[in-house]
Amino acid sequence: MSQSLMPIVFVPHGGGPMPLLGDANHRELTRFMQSLPVDLPRPTAIVVITAHWEEEVVSITYSPAPGMMYDYYGFPPESYEFKYPAPGDQPLAKQIQQLLQDNNIDARLDNQRAYDHGTFVPLMLMYPAADIPVVQLSLLSSLDPAAHIAIGKALAPLREQGVLIVGSGMSFHNMRAFFSNDPSIKGKSEIFDDWLAETLTASNLTPQDREQRLCTWASAPQGRFSHPREEHLLPLHVCWGAASKGSLVAEQNFSSLLFNTAISGYLWR
Repeated sequence: MSQSLMPIVFVPHGGGPMPLLGDANHRELTRFMQSLPVDLPRPTAIVVITAHWEEEVVSITYSPAPGMMYDYYGFPPESYEFKYPAPGDQPLAKQIQQLLQDNNIDARLDNQRAYDHGTFVPLMLMYPAADIPVVQLSLLSSLDPAAHIAIGKALAPLREQGVLIVGSGMSFHNMRAFFSNDPSIKGKSEIFDDWLAETLTASNLTPQDREQRLCTWASAPQGRFSHPREEHLLPLHVCWGAASKGSLVAEQNFSSLLFNTAISGYLWR
């Protein structure tokens, strides 16, 4: 809505380190992540809400130089040698903690947590120079959609500072479906993908309508099939919360198939 507000992106980050390994199934997704910064102002810092970190209280990386967490298994040796030496940002981490606490959301600083693959996989493709400070945020282990929207709303002022908020998850995440030969799976994933795109991009929905739909996502058509467990969807809820005060309608800036299931990415300007 305003050129002074930094965009917000929700990125489907793919399977483990596969986008970094040249996997044929991930080629379109890899190209998408590599091209994303062309459409964005250069951030002053990046805040990543990662699907791969859950805590009882919102937790925020506080190390000035976070390490690497290879939180996957069974991949080639080079998968465990990736480096993403982007610095942390302690003042920003403290500001995020304060923003959350000002909105009655408990938050803590974590000076031990490393970058997990929900953070380093997309950022190695988006900003390979690793020269922009990064702060990583956890999900809440409650997996409450309304609570994650509230987290996003608390983070909204960061947009005015040029901070890029990145939700890193998947719009579809059913591991059994990814590796199934069931011909009905593609259609089921497309049904939920269409519902999600309508929820985020339809111009005739009010913010209240969108919020209600996101809070009750599990009752959407094929919702629970698409997310047997919702940790990969909830970074999108944080993004929507952060965008809801300034960007009424999202753009579906990525739409493709991964392992024969529909996946999407979203951008709020």
